Amino acid sequence: MNAPVAKDPVLKATACPHDCPSTCALEVELFADGRIGRIKGARANAYTAGVICAKVARYSDRLYHPDRLMQPLKRVGAKGEGRFEPISWDEALDLVASAFLKAEAEHGAQAVWPYHYAGTMGLVQRDSIHRLRHAKGYSRQFDTICTNPAWTGYIAGTGLLAGPDPREIAVSDMVVIWGTNAVSTQVNVMTHAITARKTRGAKIVAIDVYPTQTVKQADLGLVLKPGTDAALACAVMHVLFRDGHADRDYLARYTDCPDALEAHVAQRPPEWAAAITGLSVDEIELFARMVGETKRTFFRLGYGFTRQRNGAVSMHAASCIAAVTGAWQYEGGGAFHNNGAIYTLDKSMIEGHSLIDPAVRQLDQSQIGRVLTGDAEALRHGPPVTAMLIQNTNPVSVAPEQELVKQGFAREDLFVCVHEQFMTETAKMADVVLPATQFLEHDDVYKGGGHQYILLGPKLAEAPGETRENLYVLNEIARRVGAAEHPGFGMSAREHIDWMLKASGFGSLEEIERDRWVDCQPDFRKAHYLDGFNWPDGKFRFKPEWTAVPAPNDGPMGPFADMPTLPDHWAVNEAASEEHPFRLATSPARSFLNSTFNETASSRDKEGRPDLMIGPKDAERLGIADGDRIRIGNRRGAVILHARLTEGLKPGVVVAEGIWPNDAYPDGRGINTLTGADAVAPYGGAAFHDTAVWVRKD
Repeated sequence: MNAPVAKDPVLKATACPHDCPSTCALEVELFADGRIGRIKGARANAYTAGVICAKVARYSDRLYHPDRLMQPLKRVGAKGEGRFEPISWDEALDLVASAFLKAEAEHGAQAVWPYHYAGTMGLVQRDSIHRLRHAKGYSRQFDTICTNPAWTGYIAGTGLLAGPDPREIAVSDMVVIWGTNAVSTQVNVMTHAITARKTRGAKIVAIDVYPTQTVKQADLGLVLKPGTDAALACAVMHVLFRDGHADRDYLARYTDCPDALEAHVAQRPPEWAAAITGLSVDEIELFARMVGETKRTFFRLGYGFTRQRNGAVSMHAASCIAAVTGAWQYEGGGAFHNNGAIYTLDKSMIEGHSLIDPAVRQLDQSQIGRVLTGDAEALRHGPPVTAMLIQNTNPVSVAPEQELVKQGFAREDLFVCVHEQFMTETAKMADVVLPATQFLEHDDVYKGGGHQYILLGPKLAEAPGETRENLYVLNEIARRVGAAEHPGFGMSAREHIDWMLKASGFGSLEEIERDRWVDCQPDFRKAHYLDGFNWPDGKFRFKPEWTAVPAPNDGPMGPFADMPTLPDHWAVNEAASEEHPFRLATSPARSFLNSTFNETASSRDKEGRPDLMIGPKDAERLGIADGDRIRIGNRRGAVILHARLTEGLKPGVVVAEGIWPNDAYPDGRGINTLTGADAVAPYGGAAFHDTAVWVRKD
């Protein structure tokens, strides 16, 4: 008997929940039986423009994965062994509440650390964890894994985390994609850049530390040494002043100290930068000339080149170029990194702001290994962490200093509850594992850092098995541990969305359900700072006061007192040496998103296995052939992977793409074994692409 033919699906609107600036508007095929089919980009959304990445287009691989967690589990074996038994939700939540109350009784409420990050970017499901922490006085979290150096460096110049409309890329005459592999990680940037190329003859320039697909598709691809971006920026500004391409009227009106900058970069010629960056003088001169002769140049500045100890300085230096040329004056011109400041969303109900006690310590997210192994400074000289709730992140794979992280999670006196979609390596270290919904199975709302939309993500499918949304878990724990009363604990996700939109002046749930998204883009003059930058004097800052930059922080950190006062190459990075002669960048893989998607066969098949890109000459000198098993290491540990000989790398530079699970490596040690958690100046951050290593044939 033939199976019944499924009726044509209806298209439903939602938004991508993942940690990507594109935050794509999606259209989802929904069949009559409730199953989800193909996922496409929404053509009606002017930024998504109908284009999404392949990994999200294949989302049914995750949604219907046979290994999804479907019921609460209690550990019955040794930590990390992976032996669990099913329990009821009530039993699981009671165990969690009992452990949290025990930790509080023994060491105070700050012994409990709710730990989260960006597994979902939904404002309700991601950020409600703060309401629980504030209601109990649990340890706060200082977020450092991603944005700190980049945001600080950009805001140092503009005074605000906002810039020109990203859709203007399509009307630019040159698009400079700097420090982001847009082909792999921000496909919409390429959509608009290619539109500009086709319709205006615009040139695309890509700057990165290895020959990415974006570099290969660019009209000019510049591959430089990691951490040398500020040197390139200074040399470009040298040429702009030297050759008469600096807009002196704009500089006089809109910037703080153009004469001091000109005198400073006069000592930073292309020859100086070539020795630092590994670029040729001709490459630097060509790029500078292209910038100088193309007023309508859009600098799309990514996160990659700021994942360095000098990252804030590098971001600031790159953003300064647009101020020297006056590119900000033109549609399709200026420097853009993130539009976070345009939203002004009132998240006080979601996060429980009225309950915040500023005396409660903030623990550095990136230093979780140090926190869990009892480092007094990392603990802010407070009590040990003896209980954790983990949502939306997988620190046993993604956090730096993995050896410390694993030691910490192996502590017998540490209780861990992980709320997850899959049995990640962090979940395997848990005492209680709770099954989580995926984005199509709950309501939420999103904002796009890489564009200007607030987007609704409504529930479209029933949650399978016993999976529950984050909000349910947080509200239930709060009730069981006697959290302070707050109206947010009694609200559904839809009620939270409606409250926030109304309180923020962005309409209501009913309106965003009708319209699908809210376009928050400021007008042209404001977005291009034509009435002045966001400082009291209205001037773009070439000379920032680094510890006064209004970016998220927990006070000055790292060697902030040594930061250069004007744009400059700052040689503070983890330097190559005789013992550690290679610089390692741990760059994103096209088919993974941090550790998300590395559980799906389609993504793993496309990525192959954990490899190390190494230049042919470096490999020959070490007696390494393509595909050889090799070992790389430093004082933090060692990792085994396989060599992939790659043309176009600078000598002494190696690249490992993607956050593979630790168990994908022959000895169970993942790439973040090698990365450090030292705080980046001036406001913290993790220098994931700033690691010195040795390389040997295994």
